[in-house]
Amino acid sequence: MCELTALAGKFKMMKNIPWIRTLGTLQVLIALIILTSCGTSQDERRPNIIYILADDLGYGELGCYGQEKIETPHIDALAANGMLFTQYYSGSPVCAPSRCMLLTGQHSGHASIRSNDGMPERGDTRDFLNVFNHPELEGQRPMPAGTVTIAEVLQKAGYETGMVGKWGLGPPDSESIPNKMGFDFFFGYNCQGQAHTFFPLHLWKNTEKVLLRNDTVPPRTKLPEGADPYAEASYSDYWLTDYAPDLMQKEVVRFIKDNKEHPFFMYYATPISHAPLQAPKRWVDYYVEKFGEEDPYLGDQGYFPARYPHAAYAAMVSYLDEQVGEIVATLREQGLYENTIILFSSDNGPTYNGGTDSPWFDSGGPFKSERGWAKGYLKEGGIRVPMIAQWPGRIEAGTRSDHISAHYDVFETLCDLVETEPEVETDGISFLPTLLGQEKQTHHEFLYWEFPSYGGQQALRMGSWKALREDIFEGNMAIRLYDLEKDIQESRDVADQYPDVVKQVEAIFRQEHRPAEIEKFR
Repeated sequence: MCELTALAGKFKMMKNIPWIRTLGTLQVLIALIILTSCGTSQDERRPNIIYILADDLGYGELGCYGQEKIETPHIDALAANGMLFTQYYSGSPVCAPSRCMLLTGQHSGHASIRSNDGMPERGDTRDFLNVFNHPELEGQRPMPAGTVTIAEVLQKAGYETGMVGKWGLGPPDSESIPNKMGFDFFFGYNCQGQAHTFFPLHLWKNTEKVLLRNDTVPPRTKLPEGADPYAEASYSDYWLTDYAPDLMQKEVVRFIKDNKEHPFFMYYATPISHAPLQAPKRWVDYYVEKFGEEDPYLGDQGYFPARYPHAAYAAMVSYLDEQVGEIVATLREQGLYENTIILFSSDNGPTYNGGTDSPWFDSGGPFKSERGWAKGYLKEGGIRVPMIAQWPGRIEAGTRSDHISAHYDVFETLCDLVETEPEVETDGISFLPTLLGQEKQTHHEFLYWEFPSYGGQQALRMGSWKALREDIFEGNMAIRLYDLEKDIQESRDVADQYPDVVKQVEAIFRQEHRPAEIEKFR
């Protein structure tokens, strides 16, 4: 007979079985005891799901994608034991909309959140202390109340749902917070602006503010006057007591252990490797020894100064890799490894500010990664991101896929995985057949993006064609066309050679754009 604690976890899942809905609570518990009296092994129940979303991690910043300077053995092991996608895209080139599209299955012509928006009309939302003292300033533009997320669908299907990391999709006092958008548990940053320091004054645990032991410094604080920029001691103000990524990792591990008796979904939206350059000293020291002496970053491109910017950035990525290794080790220790699918990706391409120096790391891999080509732009470097999937015994180890897919396919894929209906119409297509090596995979006719920032942009991926329209707000409606099979860096515009393709692109641009309900995103 199963233990009572195990029954309690399974009770939530069984309430969604149609014939059980007709029974009373006592009858359900009796039915549960009967049905589970022989035990339910990890291999017999639906798989646990862990989705790890890195922040601003470029296509080329992992060893398995060709990175040569930063070491990522644990993430590389996910790829070696699973499937690596070569043509996977984010939903947007910046944080908030990309996360919205991941959770809702909508592309950026239909989604409610289409750009970052801290709603500055409320007041000064950028200063950490000001926001702490005026809670009404915290958070970004919310998704509409009633928005259906993949977490809500999985929750109704019997999954315990948890989110740890950076939310960025609605203020704490709105209807658009994790606990009202399908997550049973939340720990992390509500506001992505507050995530511009890894030593915040507070984080959130569900709907409660957790005060931290940090006397955080204002954003963009430069070195003290007269400080020696080559002395490590000059940077002591930027490393405080409670390091948010450490705290969040502990909550992920705790969630896994607490929910080992029933299926769970963990959405781990880590703030790494987004600026500022704040990384554990042991990792920074490792890369200082590896890279050698370098000039400091003095904060002239935003965020905080850093004594060893290249070492610090590499340290952040390797620290994230170390966390992935701990998650895998925890799954093994808890007997969950074989029945857990892990998905790993990034919200957009690499950034160009805060001392990160993407070109030095070749962060875009085969794509350009300097400003104008990566984060904030619909070029390949801004939206093509790493994606790895591991599920022991189900996803063939060491496989690669060139299936063209995007964040907004994850909703349908997870619904397919747990055999439940999506409840809402999405723009996605399940890529589960690709993961399982099946031949029945359906393909997109095209992938579509629009982005009402950085001048206004639209883009389309259709077969090997990539179409791009930029500077729309300046009156530019010209479409550039690239053949990615021959021109991966989008350097040769062939629009004048293929007018019929351009006409087709124009028609799709009109077809897929639905005017945004929020004026800011029109």
